[in-house]
Amino acid sequence: MTVLTRELRFQTKGEIDLIDITREVERIVEESGIENGQVLVFVPGATGAIVTIEHESGLLEDFKRALRELIPKGKGYLHDRIDDNAHSHLRATLLGASECFPVVDGRLVRGTWQQIFFVELDVIPRHRRVVVHVMGE
Repeated sequence: MTVLTRELRFQTKGEIDLIDITREVERIVEESGIENGQVLVFVPGATGAIVTIEHESGLLEDFKRALRELIPKGKGYLHDRIDDNAHSHLRATLLGASECFPVVDGRLVRGTWQQIFFVELDVIPRHRRVVVHVMGE
């Protein structure tokens, strides 16, 4: 079994910044030389998330609005006593820190309209890293 781990690094704009990382993940899968296996895309951090969603401007705005409505800012969360970003942590917990995709015939398997996004949920711009871990044969 072959394993390849790479990191993506980038700057975010703060709450709620969506960054399409699909091409970078596909490039890493291609570079790995792995024909069949899987790729894990993971964000180390408690206020970032990895999601799949269509890269269409209206849908991306709908997604942002849904997050704001589901878990609004400033609702008296206990964690806000520390650093006023409880909503960021709660949103990240619901969305999740990782996604796993099959690799078949050397290519990342995903739907036509299924792109991979990093979601910045913290209240401030951040330097972020995403770990891409490809495993297989």
